[in-house]
Amino acid sequence: MFKHWLFGTLVVQKELFDVVAKPLVEDLIRGKNGLLFTYGVTGSGKTHTMTGSPGDGGLLPRCLDMIFNSIGPFQAKRFVFKLDDKNGVDVQCEVDALLERQKRDAMPVPKTPSGKRQIDPEFADMINVQDHCKVEEVDEDNVYGVFVSYIEIYNNYIYDLLEEAPFEPIKPKWNNCNTPVRNGDFIPPQSKILREDQNHNMYVTGCTEVEVKSTEEAFEVFWRGQKRRRIANTQLNRESSRSHSVFIIKLAQAPLDADGDNVLQEKEQITLSQLSLVDLAGSERTNRTKAEGNRLREAGNINQSLMTLRTCIEILRENQMYGTNKMVPYRDSKLTHLFKNYFDGEGKVRMIVCVNPKAEDYEESLQVMRFAEMTQEVEVARPVDRPLCGLTPGRRLRNQAFREELSRRLEMRGGPINGETEEQSVSEMFLQNFPPLPSCELLDVNDDQTLPKLIEVLEKRHKLRQMLSEEFAKNVLAFKTMLQEFDSSVISKENYIQGKLSEKEKTISGQKMELERLEKKIKTLEFKIDILEKTAVIYEEDKRNLQQELENKSQKLQRQASDKRRLEARLQGMVAETTMKWEKECERRVAAKQLEMQNKLWVKDEKLKQLKAIVTEPKNEKSEKPERPSRERDREKPVQRSVSPPPVPNAPPVRLRHRRSRSAGERWVDHKPPSNLPTETVMQPHVPHAITVAAASEKALAKCDKYMLTHQELASDGEIETKLIKGDVFKTRGGGQAVQFTEIETLKQESPTGRKRRSSPSNADPPEGAADSEWTDVETRCSVAVEMRAGSALGPGYQHHAQPK
Repeated sequence: MFKHWLFGTLVVQKELFDVVAKPLVEDLIRGKNGLLFTYGVTGSGKTHTMTGSPGDGGLLPRCLDMIFNSIGPFQAKRFVFKLDDKNGVDVQCEVDALLERQKRDAMPVPKTPSGKRQIDPEFADMINVQDHCKVEEVDEDNVYGVFVSYIEIYNNYIYDLLEEAPFEPIKPKWNNCNTPVRNGDFIPPQSKILREDQNHNMYVTGCTEVEVKSTEEAFEVFWRGQKRRRIANTQLNRESSRSHSVFIIKLAQAPLDADGDNVLQEKEQITLSQLSLVDLAGSERTNRTKAEGNRLREAGNINQSLMTLRTCIEILRENQMYGTNKMVPYRDSKLTHLFKNYFDGEGKVRMIVCVNPKAEDYEESLQVMRFAEMTQEVEVARPVDRPLCGLTPGRRLRNQAFREELSRRLEMRGGPINGETEEQSVSEMFLQNFPPLPSCELLDVNDDQTLPKLIEVLEKRHKLRQMLSEEFAKNVLAFKTMLQEFDSSVISKENYIQGKLSEKEKTISGQKMELERLEKKIKTLEFKIDILEKTAVIYEEDKRNLQQELENKSQKLQRQASDKRRLEARLQGMVAETTMKWEKECERRVAAKQLEMQNKLWVKDEKLKQLKAIVTEPKNEKSEKPERPSRERDREKPVQRSVSPPPVPNAPPVRLRHRRSRSAGERWVDHKPPSNLPTETVMQPHVPHAITVAAASEKALAKCDKYMLTHQELASDGEIETKLIKGDVFKTRGGGQAVQFTEIETLKQESPTGRKRRSSPSNADPPEGAADSEWTDVETRCSVAVEMRAGSALGPGYQHHAQPK
């Protein structure tokens, strides 16, 4: 997982190096890979963090200084390690390495070791680190070699910054794009190709890799490539990096042989670790940098590569958090493709996020911080440790101690110590001052200098070889003598050791027997454990099956219980609804039957009254001057009816007014169809605060809880009969309105056609009987009002009032 620390603006380079880069250098020396890159907007200090300033070196020179402080005494001679073109390394003996050095020295442009020339004052202060930081635990039985390379990724192409340009007498001119002008003689730098080695690590083919032996030499190589890096002036940064630069440090290490003298000549035992220091170009917005032309194209490629890096990190985070297996688009950019193996777990990754505190860079800095926050949730697997070579540790120190003891004994014997010194001086002279071979190319037939020079050099070499053979013979004699003495001491020690070994063997044999007994016991116990484990597995499987079956049964019972409850509730609702429906239907039928019977009873009553009037009328005419009863007496003693119910006592006089409904306190919908005709009856239906409509509408029904329909039809006697059909308004489940009719009121106007009113002469006094007949015939019929009331004696919705005037 990416680790994050926060540093302020006043942090020094040493503190930043100790926290971020020092663990990567320690892993490098232990044979593990590492990646360190700086990320941020343009002008935020990425290059300064990586390179540093005069007097205060950055991360890169401090890393180099720590490496050479740690492995300085254990470095192999130049060309002992030799890199191949497949991202691998080979090892060769010191003699082959010596010949390789002489061959390189014989080239037309010799490479002088940096230790013999002065340091460039331009960067001398940057590498003058006084901390002398080093790794404490370094394997002293290994020899080490350091190789550096420097590349840049410009417009998604990889270029080698250490590649030597072809020798030209006239330096070519460079155009505004920072690329050379093409002509017939000059060849511009060619882009490099990424390849994958046998360990699935990405590398740049054909890249220049220089073996260095000191911090100064390594930083000189870096500075030579830094001068070739593409930079440009923009509105936000005077020296804005237009490419991503990658400085690669490779550390090859191989163990010494069993004697501790020479490098072990086995390629499988060579460990090659790598530390990549990346200075990313800053993200920028073109509306702020005012870039155009080539600068605009460069900015687009920079932003695209940084966006690809962010996308790869996001997909890695998503795959690790949610268990998905999405493909990471490493190949969309050369930057992510080069470091693919790091994100796949082949090394430790550290990122330094540089933030500019200026307010103008707030939006860009916010995006950078969001990316840094997202990387906290990404985990990168750690590589496994390299295997041990199997040789005894401390070989180098024992070899040194042996040489010191050998020289001490020779001195005690009186042997010439100077002879050893002379031998060493001759060996060093042979190894270091061996005359190089001159050029053997014959360019001219008349050349009389090349062959004599070659003969002279070969003669010198022959003399040196003879001297070396003589010195070797002397050393062989001395070594034989020493070996004889050593053999005698070894024999005595062997005898002593043999006695000890016999005792130890007896002890070991007893322990072996005990071990065999314990092993048999262990095997028996393991067999029993296997049986118990298999039995436990069977029981666990049965337990899981029973638990699953129990869960299924319980879920089935729960579903059945819930279905039963729903069915019971549904049946109860249906029973209640059916009961209510039938109760209302019975009430309606009873009310209709009562209404029908009451109407028949009233009709019979009326017919009886008319019959009585007809029958009693002749008697009144034959009587002599019948006395007409007064109105007061009639009111006190009203005529009794045999069938019809008695009139309402103390009934108020009839007035010309609207009849008020009994449900006046409720909200009504008064539905009066436009086809109704106005009637001139004394009793008129009237409901206050009602909504009068010509056609029923859902909007009007939603506002009221009562409904009344005024219906007119022609009765059997030819008169208009008005019916008031009333009901209750209910809300339906679908959100609408429904009306349930409860009662009917009937208003009917009748004409007295059964008996006509008799007229008498105006000057004659009407007889008493006639007057009585008129009162009975006209007033009785015209002073009858019918009002439908719920719960009356005439039936549901009816009540009969009859009062004589």
